Amino acid sequence: MSVDDYLHGLRDRDWEELEEGTLRLAMVGLGWWTREQTIPATEDSKFCETTVLVSSSREKGEEVAADTESVAATLTYDEFVDGEAVDEYDAVYVCTPNAKHLPYAEAAAEHGKAVLCEKPMEATSERAEELVAATEDVPLMVAYRMQTDPQVRRMRELVANGAVGDPVLVHGHMGQRMLEFVSGSPDQWRLDPELAGYGASVMDLGVYPLNTARFVLDADPVSVTAQMRSEDEAFEKVPDQYATFTVQFDDGTYAACTASQNASLSGHLRIVGTEGELSLEHSYLGMSDQHLRYRTADGREIEIEDERSDVFGDEMIEELDYFADRVLRGEPFAADAEHGLLDMRTLAAIYEAAETGETVSVN
Repeated sequence: MSVDDYLHGLRDRDWEELEEGTLRLAMVGLGWWTREQTIPATEDSKFCETTVLVSSSREKGEEVAADTESVAATLTYDEFVDGEAVDEYDAVYVCTPNAKHLPYAEAAAEHGKAVLCEKPMEATSERAEELVAATEDVPLMVAYRMQTDPQVRRMRELVANGAVGDPVLVHGHMGQRMLEFVSGSPDQWRLDPELAGYGASVMDLGVYPLNTARFVLDADPVSVTAQMRSEDEAFEKVPDQYATFTVQFDDGTYAACTASQNASLSGHLRIVGTEGELSLEHSYLGMSDQHLRYRTADGREIEIEDERSDVFGDEMIEELDYFADRVLRGEPFAADAEHGLLDMRTLAAIYEAAETGETVSVN
């Protein structure tokens, strides 16, 4: 098969083996992402449905339930931890502030439920280790939606098949104007170290090019460097209004990444090899004009435009159905507990490197 033909076969689910079945999900945390992206995705998914809603406010849960026909129960966080309505769901999606992932993942594990935990896994690597230990007897997947994005999966296969020769360099970026796009106010959890963890930009955004590069290269970080600064009053409690970091992977590839919560909405991942280059533009952002380009050593360029009308929605559908496929068949995940824990150790190293000005090993 030619590269041209291969790139035009993007919509196949190369991971799907489940023929039928439904995974009933409890949504823990009803922030805008859960309400506007995850719950609608379950309604359009092949193998999932939302049956339980968990929030600090019963009124909020009931309001969301009124628009979600499949919901069988709404719970407060305390009721969820206490084990109410455990027969109404099979697995749990945790989408709370980072520092709240541990108690609800732990409660899900105590109830014998599989866990889909939003990235990053927790606020610190130490708390992530606690989370991994607490969920060792149930399936745990970290919600890296780019790993089930069909274009990212094609990038990974092209790299593995030698399309760019030996990968040597990676460029990655994600940025947004958070105070306009997410919150509208600096009084929100991403700017609170007790809830967000080490910082705002690399923890929330920089983890996208970091993890997507790991997945595409099939390689792991071994050392990092970093620089960060915060200027505006809204970012005074976090060190990384603007951040850049480098990563050395265990295959010898170097990555240079940037992230900012106060920059124009943008994202990309570029893999440069000895014999070609792959680039994904407008990545991570939920924009419908995501492009995958392959440039050969002789300058020939092949481009495929993403025909999806809603990238966020499609990515979430893919992620949720992948999770269900694996849980219902009892198969392991690519983004499992140890995979997510290595990202947490890498994030900790990046912030340490920014503070010390030294190269820090990922342990």
